[in-house]
Amino acid sequence: MAAAPPAPSLAPPVRPLGQRVFDILLWGGIAAMLIVSFGPVEMRRLPLVFANSDNMRQFGHDFLRPDFHNIAFLVGKMWLTVQMAFWGTAIAVILAIPLGLLGARNISPVYVQLPVRRLLDVLRSVPDLVVGTVFIVAVGLGPLPGVMALAISTGGVLGKLFAEAVEAIEPGPVEGIRATGATRLQEVTWGVVPQVAPLWTSYALYRFESNSRSATVLGLIGAGGIGQVLFDALNSFAYAQVSAIVIVISVAVASIDLLSQTIRSRLI
Repeated sequence: MAAAPPAPSLAPPVRPLGQRVFDILLWGGIAAMLIVSFGPVEMRRLPLVFANSDNMRQFGHDFLRPDFHNIAFLVGKMWLTVQMAFWGTAIAVILAIPLGLLGARNISPVYVQLPVRRLLDVLRSVPDLVVGTVFIVAVGLGPLPGVMALAISTGGVLGKLFAEAVEAIEPGPVEGIRATGATRLQEVTWGVVPQVAPLWTSYALYRFESNSRSATVLGLIGAGGIGQVLFDALNSFAYAQVSAIVIVISVAVASIDLLSQTIRSRLI
């Protein structure tokens, strides 16, 4: 009788030394960063969240009893905030499409791609409040500075995402169009844009959701919308009204998220 074949080895695969060293450095660096930053971010004060129980109880008492007596006013302000986010995202998309194409390594030469990427870094690194303040100086208080602040920062983010989407396309369709003698613009129009359009649309929808929340912060500088009402209520310690505003914002953002999911599902 022939001998039975040896049982296969169940030993786990051994990862290369370079990958293991990289993992150790990566996770060790994260752990070291958490340890080093423990003091500067005052994590030792975390128990105070539970120690000041009387203050938290009073806050919770008011916050759990939202005041909806001016609900129509709050809904109107929330609708204005959504319109700000919509316009800010629309302008950002118009800004991001050419910048995304010019910032892609497989589309633009390096002497164009690198400056455009650095410009996108600048656009998304400047805080919205700073950009909004600049436009308030130019045009005065109101929703327009908020729209422009969202447009500038979102344009920088979408430009980077659009460029990365272009860099990940399949080269085959572009090469096929090039073989027909098409111009560079026709290659981009018919070979690049159809491949990235669904992903670009998905990115734009995600940013619209995010801007619907970010627009509330711009109320701090007088950029209109429900954010201005929220900060007025916070400064007045009117926590019952703050609770109502937070509920209105949450319902609006959840509704936008459901709408965005429906649209994205049609793009897949």
